[in-house]
Amino acid sequence: MPEELPLNRPKSKTDLFVSFTLLALQGFGGVLAVVQREVVERKRWMTPAQFVEDWAVAQILPGPNVINFCLIIGGRYFGLRGALAALAGMLAAPTAVLLVLALAFGSVSDQAWAQGALRGMGAVAAGMIAATGIKLITALKSNPMGIAVCTAVMLSTFIGVSLLRWPLMWVLLGIGSLACGWAYVQLTRQANATKATP
Repeated sequence: MPEELPLNRPKSKTDLFVSFTLLALQGFGGVLAVVQREVVERKRWMTPAQFVEDWAVAQILPGPNVINFCLIIGGRYFGLRGALAALAGMLAAPTAVLLVLALAFGSVSDQAWAQGALRGMGAVAAGMIAATGIKLITALKSNPMGIAVCTAVMLSTFIGVSLLRWPLMWVLLGIGSLACGWAYVQLTRQANATKATP
């Protein structure tokens, strides 16, 4: 999607509520892929680069990523009321569906077919998240850290968490602090270069 095209914005708090309700009802085992498709590709509320930046902020804040993200988007366009409308949209319908499913699943949870269905949905969710990550790689071209450093951060994080089993808090403090420091240095250089250019 070309980033030069003008972006849209939510029409109202009701639009935010309905959009996040529909978005939440599409997610199973994680909604990153659905959020990216809806907010960036369908609604065009932000560019891929803006999505990556806002999602990164949502990930480092306490609480579920998508809840933080919907609060960021709602707050950006309509302040506190927009944040609450987006949050209500993200939570109301899925909570009702979850309660109904919990009641229904309780009677069949020991069945082999039910366990297999859950494992299959887990694989689908992992595939969707991987596909979204690959799709968003192009947004790193404009990242001030540079694609090589971003790749090194990603690989070292993956190795630290998945293979070496380091606690996530230490990975965030260690690798995350180094990445933030490098980004700060690069942004400072860019700002100084812009000031120096007549």
